[in-house]
Amino acid sequence: MKVCAIILAAGRGERFGARKTHLLVNGKPVWKHAFDAFLSHPDVDRVGVVFSPDDLQLVEGAAFVVAGGPTRQSSAKAGLAATSDDDTIILFHDGARPWVSHDVISRVIEGCREHGAAAAAVPVTDTIRQGSTLLDRTMLSAMQTPQGGRRSDFLRAHEETSEEFTDDVALLSAVGVHAALVQGDPMNKKITHPGDLPQSSEQRTGFGYDIHPFAQDNRPLYLGGVHFENHPGLDGHSDADVLLHAIVDALLGAAGLGDIGLHFPNTDPQWKQARSTTFLEFAGKSIYDLGWRILNIDATLVAETPKVMARAAEIRHTIAQCCNVEPDRVNLKATTNERLGSIGRSEGIAAMAVASICRQHY
Repeated sequence: MKVCAIILAAGRGERFGARKTHLLVNGKPVWKHAFDAFLSHPDVDRVGVVFSPDDLQLVEGAAFVVAGGPTRQSSAKAGLAATSDDDTIILFHDGARPWVSHDVISRVIEGCREHGAAAAAVPVTDTIRQGSTLLDRTMLSAMQTPQGGRRSDFLRAHEETSEEFTDDVALLSAVGVHAALVQGDPMNKKITHPGDLPQSSEQRTGFGYDIHPFAQDNRPLYLGGVHFENHPGLDGHSDADVLLHAIVDALLGAAGLGDIGLHFPNTDPQWKQARSTTFLEFAGKSIYDLGWRILNIDATLVAETPKVMARAAEIRHTIAQCCNVEPDRVNLKATTNERLGSIGRSEGIAAMAVASICRQHY
């Protein structure tokens, strides 16, 4: 008796808020975990996939790939139509159940061979009420997949029944084919809400440093995106905001996105005298688009003049606004170089910054 498994992965994930079967778990799509479990099972001869119509090209290695319908039952029917006369037993499995084990698959196959149809199920452990009536949970089971039966019975059931069912053995039951319930697995749970996915957090830290001499002309001085009037400006291709340059490099470095010179080279005339707030907004958006979130930015300005801490709140607010974070995630410190070296001789200003970012993984 040849066994054909069909992975149902065409759902839109309306309750989840996204196509949950497409999400990556440990670097692999949810549906692919289920697919690989059946493909590697010694008693499964073929594995087909019912997928979303726009993404059929994403499936490789399947015996067949077909577009699903608007309901689970219509998707199961589409998958069944792609099976062969050589397929005796058909197993349907939810693509949103990535943690199915070989043991569960084996029990369902054996149940199909012995009883004609079978489904995985687990005992209900919670207290269940129907309105004011307390149900006897010892008589209840939570259905899982795989669910299977003879191909001929499924074909007949789809032909004779127009009623919609939420699982496959209920459809068989409508035409008099009753399934045996075999032991499922609590780990074989279906992903329905984002909280059903295991999550881990990755954190990274980047460091930035910059130094600029004072300009010989009457350029304005910008530090942390704030204009300091009546003070010599810094020399540079852009506005030479040394503090923001250090922060940009720290953010880009944390996300592995190179440095400020890579994205805004000083040989490009479009960045001549450009405000560095543009660079910071770019860095913040770039790491956000990659799924990262800024945990904090800690920056230190090294200068004899000007005295910046009187305007620290304004600088922190500007930086936070550019990065779309709360101001308390931005810290600023300032110090002098105790009259040592070029900074101590008031020839320029230096800045250092550390940025920490995090990203959630499924």
